[in-house]
Amino acid sequence: MGVLDRLRQGLARTTEQMVGRFDALVRRADAPERRTRALDVDTLEALEEILISADVGLAATTHIVEAVRGRPRRGASLRHLVKEVIEGIFAAAEANHPRPSGVSPLVTLVVGVNGTGKTTTVGKLACLLAESGSRPLLCAADTFRAAAGEQLQIWAERAHADLVRGAEGADPAALVFDAVKSGAARGCDHVLIDTAGRLHTRVNLMHELEKVRRVAGRALEGAPHDVLLVMDATVGQNGLTQAREFTGAAGVTGIVLTKLDGTAKGGVAVAIAHDLGLPIRYVGLGEGARDLMAFDSGAYVEALFQEQW
Repeated sequence: MGVLDRLRQGLARTTEQMVGRFDALVRRADAPERRTRALDVDTLEALEEILISADVGLAATTHIVEAVRGRPRRGASLRHLVKEVIEGIFAAAEANHPRPSGVSPLVTLVVGVNGTGKTTTVGKLACLLAESGSRPLLCAADTFRAAAGEQLQIWAERAHADLVRGAEGADPAALVFDAVKSGAARGCDHVLIDTAGRLHTRVNLMHELEKVRRVAGRALEGAPHDVLLVMDATVGQNGLTQAREFTGAAGVTGIVLTKLDGTAKGGVAVAIAHDLGLPIRYVGLGEGARDLMAFDSGAYVEALFQEQW
C-alpha cells in the first residue's frame, strides 16, 4: 500500500465526517456560473465550519479562509485553493525546522506526556531507520517506569539495534551522556533517546528534561539535533498547550502524531503546523511495527480533501 492509500485509510474517520459536506460545497462554489466570481460569504462560512469540525483549529481555519478569500479565483476550484493554502502552512513549518543532516550520530530526543506512545514510537522509528540501512542505538532514559526498559529491549532486538539502559531509578541525564558517547564510539548513525512521560505542568520534571538536553550537548556538540514531541491525535486541540510547554523546556523541533487512525480530529496536524510552526515528522497509523511512517504533507492534504464524486 502506497503512502497516499495508507493516509487515506488512516484519515478515514476524519474524512467521513467532513468529505460529503466539503464535496457539496465545492460543487456549489465551482458551478459554471460561479467559477470566475469571488467566493461569497455563505461559501466561506460553510468552509470555516467544515475545517473547525475536523479540528483544524480556529487560528489555522481563520488563516485558511482569509487566504482563500484573498486569492484571485481565475477559474480555480475551491478544492485546489484550500489544498494550496494548507500545503503552504506545512511548507512554512518545515522551513522553520528543516530536517537535520550531515551529523553522525544524529541524536534524537523523544519527549511527551504519559500515554502518548513514546517508547513504542522510539522502537518503531528504530525499525524504520534500520530498514533504510541506518544503524540506530536506543537509550532507555525512562528509568522511572519499570516496564519501559524491557519494552525498549524488545524493540531493540526487532531492529537489531544496540541498547543502553540503566538500573531502575538511575539518573536519566547520566544515562543519556553514556548513550551518546557510546553511539559515537560504536559508529552508529542515530541515537534515539526515550524519556519518561511527564505532565507539562510538573515544573520539576520539565526542569529535568532541560538537564537531559544540556547533558546530551556536553556528550556531543550540537546534540540533541532533533527533539520530537509525541502527541496523541485523539486529544486534538488540547495537545497544543502541552506542545508549547515542551517546546519551551526541550526545544521541540518536530512532532510525531500518533493514533491518527483512531480519531476524527485528523485536521489537528494543520493546527500544529500553523499555530506552533512545528513540522510533523512522523505519523502513527496503527499498532504494527510498520505503522509509523514519515509524514508526507502533499499526500496528507490529498487524503484529507480527497474527491468523492
